[in-house]
Amino acid sequence: MVLAALVALALLLVACGAGDEVAPDEDAGEPTEEVDDPDLRDDPADDGTAEDEVDGTEEDDAEGVDEEAAAPPVDPAEVGANELGVVPVVMYHQLREDGGSIYDMTEEEYRQELEWMFDNGYRPITTSQLARGDIDVPAGTKPVVLTYDDSTTTQAQLTDDGELDPTTSLGILVEIAARYDEVEPRASVYVISGSLFGGTAAGEQVLEVLHGHGMEIGNHTHTHPNLRGLAPAEVRDELATNVAVVTELVPDTEVVTLSLPLGVWPEDRSLAVSGSSDAGSYDHEGILLVGANPAPSPFHAEFDPLAIPRIRSNVDPEAELESTWWFEVIESGGSNAPYVSDGNPDTISFPAELAERLDPAHADRANPY
Repeated sequence: MVLAALVALALLLVACGAGDEVAPDEDAGEPTEEVDDPDLRDDPADDGTAEDEVDGTEEDDAEGVDEEAAAPPVDPAEVGANELGVVPVVMYHQLREDGGSIYDMTEEEYRQELEWMFDNGYRPITTSQLARGDIDVPAGTKPVVLTYDDSTTTQAQLTDDGELDPTTSLGILVEIAARYDEVEPRASVYVISGSLFGGTAAGEQVLEVLHGHGMEIGNHTHTHPNLRGLAPAEVRDELATNVAVVTELVPDTEVVTLSLPLGVWPEDRSLAVSGSSDAGSYDHEGILLVGANPAPSPFHAEFDPLAIPRIRSNVDPEAELESTWWFEVIESGGSNAPYVSDGNPDTISFPAELAERLDPAHADRANPY
C-alpha cells in the first residue's frame, strides 16, 4: 500500500485537493508469453489594462487566436475517458485464400476485423507511440496497435504506378482507413531486412511508400533466426544489420522497436535492447512479445515497453485469447476495460477509483475525475 499512498498524495497535490481517497482496483495482470511456431506461418504578460495600437487603430487582443485551441477541453467524464485502460496490440502475418495456418487469415476475415475495429471507435497508433506514451487519438476513441511481421508479399507490394497493391494487407488498410474521417492508416511493420517483401529491388522500394503513409518500420532481424541459438556477436549483428539496411533505404526513418523472431529472447535479454556490430548500432525503445493478452496502458504502473504483449488475430469468437475473443472481453469492461482517450495528450484522465494503477512517474499529468 506504500505505492497507493504515494500516488494518492501526488494526485491530491496535482488536483489541489479535489479527489477523495480512492479504493484499490484489480491490476491488469502480468503479460503472458506464447512461442510462435515457425512451421505454422510462412505510429511581456498582458495585465489586461493596456490597449494595442497599430497606425492609430485599436486591435482586438483576441484577434488571430486559434478558436480550436482556445475551446474548452473535453469533459473526460462525458467521453468516459480511461487512459489507464488496456491497449490491444494485434499481430498479423499473411493473407491466404484458405486462411492458412493459425497465424494467417483470409482477405475477407482481415477486412472484417479492421472494419469492426474502426466502426467501434478503435484508432491505430504505432508501437513506438505506445512505448513512448505518445497517444494522440481523438477524445472518446480507443488506441489499437496493428503489427505486421515478416515483410511478405501478401502484406505489401507495389503496383506499376508505385502505389500499394490494394489486394495486400497494408494496401487494404490504406483503403479502409480512407473511408473514416478520424482513421489514419498507421501500422508497425516488422521487416526481415534480408528478404524485404519478396527479396527484390521492388520489395526494397516498398519501405519508402509505407513510410510515406506514416507507418512505422520495425526491426525483425536480418534473417529471422532463433536469437536464443546465437552467440552474442551474432545477435548484435542480426539486429544492427536490419537497422543499417532500413535506414539506408529510408534515411529519414528511425528503427526503434523490435518484434522478437518466433517470440524468443536471446540468452542475454539485454542484447535485444541495444548494441552494435560492424554493421552499426541499434537502440530499441519497445520490444514486442508473441503472446497473448492486451498491453497495459503506457501510464500503468506495470507497463514495460521492453516487453509488450500482443494478441494473435482471429475472427472466431470461440478462439480464446485471440483477437475477437479479447475484443469482446475488453468491450465488456472490468479490469480489462479499454484505454479511452480524453483527447488531450498533456493529461492522463481516468476514473478516480483507478488511481492505484497509475505509475507515480506520471502523477504530474494525472487528471482523475
